[in-house]
Amino acid sequence: MRLAVFDCDGTLSDGQAGVCHAMEVAFAEAGLVAPPRALVRRIVGLSLPQAVRQLAPDASTGQHDAAVTAYKAAFRQSREDGSLREPLFDGIVDLLHRLHANGWALAVATGKSDRGLAATLGANGLGDLFAATHTADRHPSKPHPAMLQAAMADVLADAANTVMIGDTVYDMEMAAAAGVQAIGVSWGYHEPAELLAAGARGVADDAYELEALLDG
Repeated sequence: MRLAVFDCDGTLSDGQAGVCHAMEVAFAEAGLVAPPRALVRRIVGLSLPQAVRQLAPDASTGQHDAAVTAYKAAFRQSREDGSLREPLFDGIVDLLHRLHANGWALAVATGKSDRGLAATLGANGLGDLFAATHTADRHPSKPHPAMLQAAMADVLADAANTVMIGDTVYDMEMAAAAGVQAIGVSWGYHEPAELLAAGARGVADDAYELEALLDG
């Protein structure tokens, strides 16, 4: 069984505007100065509590907790009022269908919540393509290997036949911790050189290059 495990934000979908807006609301609610959006984009992929702690290392535990709660509320509100935009990157839908048709098992390992991932996949009609989905709601934050290990167990895939695809160093480090191959994508939140240094065996510039790396 060949298993391709995808990160979501920055790999399948582009939700950076929504993430940055929700983080700004969250920091204001917690009485903190919002970090620059460039820094916020770099923590996409971590679980929300870990991301907040990294962005505000000197804040109190109470402020961290308040920011996490406010972020969830702001993000949920943007989804409910229709202002949230999480478009899929070019070529992703066709790529997933080709991989599925060619016998790949597909999974997601993401720092998003269960609710957030289900909404993103459902809005784009992708839910039925994935044999396993694992989120920060049920596992330690990346780069801990738990999400990858659970995905492999779900489909009975071994590490030698599993590939993690992501746009951040956290994805590459998670792959290394789980003993699986890693492929980076250049259209997300970390630079290709960073992904290669963190263990990616290649970095794709588009969906066709990604498919070639998977089949290579």
